[in-house]
Amino acid sequence: MAQPVHYHPNLIFSPGTQVVALRDIVGPNGRTLHPRGAVGVVVKSPVDLQHSYRIRFPDGFEESLPPSELALLAKHKEGAIGARNAADPGDLLNRVAFRCIVGSQAFGLADDASDIDRRGFYIPPAELQWSLYGVPEQLELDESQEAYWELQKFIVLALKANPNVLECLYSPLVEKATPLAQQLLDMRSIFLSRLVYQTYNGYAMSQFKKMQSDIRSQGTVKWKHVMHLIRLLISGIRVLQEETVPVDVGPHRERLLAIKRGELPWEETEAWRRQLHAEFDAALQATCLPERPDYEQANAFLIAARKAALAEELP
Repeated sequence: MAQPVHYHPNLIFSPGTQVVALRDIVGPNGRTLHPRGAVGVVVKSPVDLQHSYRIRFPDGFEESLPPSELALLAKHKEGAIGARNAADPGDLLNRVAFRCIVGSQAFGLADDASDIDRRGFYIPPAELQWSLYGVPEQLELDESQEAYWELQKFIVLALKANPNVLECLYSPLVEKATPLAQQLLDMRSIFLSRLVYQTYNGYAMSQFKKMQSDIRSQGTVKWKHVMHLIRLLISGIRVLQEETVPVDVGPHRERLLAIKRGELPWEETEAWRRQLHAEFDAALQATCLPERPDYEQANAFLIAARKAALAEELP
């Protein structure tokens, strides 16, 4: 997939950045010293986008140019490819094959202030997938709390035991699943492996270290984040023990909500966390899950999905 150059319209180029002049550079005698499209280097940046840059060209000549008369070299070379990748993804939303509700609503931890988070994957038309322009790896709608991965990205993340994607596959709140998406749901167990231990446990450990630092320096932490890390550990243990991904927190709900409200002392939360890490280690030793997920079956499904995407209708 083509990856567009990261660029923001309010970005101020720093000294040393290569840029392209969008007009002829004319000398004092009216002669064109450098044609439109010449490459130069920023030697002095403005304090804001209302003022000009100082640009030096390869022969040493310098000129002041406003932001409207410059383009980032990498962005300029990207041309129409970048423009296509930056286009409104609205049309691709019609290609969403799987949509479910995740987050607090699915975990059983929602309250009146909780958002409804929707996730899933989309299957792009074959011609666009194969084209020079490619397709975005993810479609995001911030206002409605929705995000949809392109199918291959979704599968790769699932193979890596990404918790967000695994919880999508096992969410009890499915709103849409095309026949092809249902096939993937029916074979979702192929994504479960001992990698869950490294992914879930490793992330929780690193985040708790940061939180311990916050407690020492600030005396507090974001309790909602603490709650979700504890929930992640509980989920990871059960994946190894039960060979499925539990989404609803079940009997742990009240204690987790107490953490969210800041009612559980940090020492008690930390003791629970250490206990869960020990249970996670034991679950790893006892699990019957394979060392790695079933890459071959996942790959066969992806190839079949790519072929199905040749049809006009969403498979």
